Amino acid sequence: MAVRLRLQRIGKIKRPYYKIVAIDKRKKRDGQAIEILGRYDPITKQNNFSIDTKRLLYWINVGATVSTRLNHLIQKIKNNYNVK
Repeated sequence: MAVRLRLQRIGKIKRPYYKIVAIDKRKKRDGQAIEILGRYDPITKQNNFSIDTKRLLYWINVGATVSTRLNHLIQKIKNNYNVK
């Protein structure tokens, strides 16, 4: 089974809100997730991103691929907090 870490949209029209999920690569964007890892709210300016880093690292270590958009968000967080 190929697992991908990606965003799953749950917001309303013109009010996006996303869950960060581990999901089978063959499932639809809004399909049933294996595990919910965090949330992302692009509208708010403060505290718009939270993620369980231990679970994120676990999924990456077992071979899950990260979507391009989620990878961009992770890099953004690393730069803001100077994490290596």
